[in-house]
Amino acid sequence: MATLAAHPVIRLSHPDRLFIGGSWIEPAKGGRIEVISAHSEAVIATVAEATEADMDAAVAAARHAFDEGPWPRMDPAERAAWLRKLHAALEPRVPELVRAWIDQIGSLATVAPFVIGGGMATLQFTIDQAETYPFVETRAPADGHGEAMIVREPVGVAVTIVPWNNPFGIMISKVAGALLAGCTVIMKPAPETPIEAFIIAEAADEIGLPAGVLNLVPSHREAADHLVRNPGVDKVSLTGSTIAGKRVASVCGERLARCTLELGGKSAAIVLDDYDLEAAAKMLTSTIIMSAGQVCATLSRVIVSKHRHDALVEAIRAEMEKVRVGDPFDPATQLGPLALERQRDRVLGYVEAGNAGGARLVFGGGRPLHLARGYYVEPTLFSCVDRSMKIAQEEIFGPVLSVLPVAGEADAIRAANASDFGLYGAVFTHDRESAYRVARGMRTGTVTHNIFRFDPHLPFGGFKQSGIGREGGVAGITSYTELKSILLDAPADV
Repeated sequence: MATLAAHPVIRLSHPDRLFIGGSWIEPAKGGRIEVISAHSEAVIATVAEATEADMDAAVAAARHAFDEGPWPRMDPAERAAWLRKLHAALEPRVPELVRAWIDQIGSLATVAPFVIGGGMATLQFTIDQAETYPFVETRAPADGHGEAMIVREPVGVAVTIVPWNNPFGIMISKVAGALLAGCTVIMKPAPETPIEAFIIAEAADEIGLPAGVLNLVPSHREAADHLVRNPGVDKVSLTGSTIAGKRVASVCGERLARCTLELGGKSAAIVLDDYDLEAAAKMLTSTIIMSAGQVCATLSRVIVSKHRHDALVEAIRAEMEKVRVGDPFDPATQLGPLALERQRDRVLGYVEAGNAGGARLVFGGGRPLHLARGYYVEPTLFSCVDRSMKIAQEEIFGPVLSVLPVAGEADAIRAANASDFGLYGAVFTHDRESAYRVARGMRTGTVTHNIFRFDPHLPFGGFKQSGIGREGGVAGITSYTELKSILLDAPADV
């Protein structure tokens, strides 16, 4: 088994301070946030807590840097050069970022390096877009006189709010897109997982990023709400729950501030009749235990024809029996703990709701008996789930899989769409035309074929209550820009 000693110690230079206006400052009220390990339940870090006065100071710093500073007036290539420096400063700290993710939410040590590496790759991808992104386009005007220009300008001061389940990957994606676009940024990490944002801020400080361009204010909900309400904020980018998204949308709507919302999901996997059930069972089991089911896009609803339902349930049950639950530092572990005590209790509450609602609990549903510490829940399987049941409608965010029987392909699409969410989905079939047909029928932002995967070069976001707008890829830059049309009497030299 791997040990804690085999992994690097996380060394934060200023855990008791906030990063505002290019300086590390004491929080106005001296508040502190304790960070708890998901697997040991011990306090692993204590960091500064921002309150309302600190939020106002961060907005003032970001506002000044945008209105008066050089950042939005730089050529995109200059901003890309700064982002390359940021990438270089973060590179030697990747092992600390890996350790932070394992410690804070119980991610597997065998998986964490790939996820952190994915975040670094996203940063590099964004840097590379500086050469080709259409910040300025020229064309002939409709009346044939002079020149028309379409320019993409930075939206202004952007607040980036990220959840606890992937704190580095999501934060660095937002920060990279916003900074390349020319925005100034205020990072608001989840209070449960602030360490990654501190490392990003320390890297920005190390390279001498212009003051106020990137700021850090960890906080709880009340101060975050104050931050979003500040009229100096032009754009809020939130990844989080649908409840949080509705709150941010309503606040931004009051003053027509821009917002991008990547919210919850209840993603469906449709297994068509030609697909091998054993292969489907392996993929679906490995997906629902990924990060203990704490992935907004995870395939938590399995939709299959009635005559194949029992056979697929049995195949999944057999796969779940093989899953090893345990210490995330053990390379043999396949399922680690949930990130938080309240999340474990929430998941167990949904298991109770599944039982009470008439679904059949086939496997799991409780805490592993051999683990006295940590927020663990067994891989859990429900069969005979009706699409109207609570466990089929609400996001559980845990290793709980529901299997829904349907009458055929058309009914499968109806069942997949019988949800307030529309973030992600998958179709399992050996027929490409069928896969495309079903994918087009699913009301969801991403659909994959025979696998659970992401492509950071593509836009990501949801239909319905899964959000507004898109992030990732080129869309992750565009979301931080405003379009301006300029009509000139003569061509401009730009």
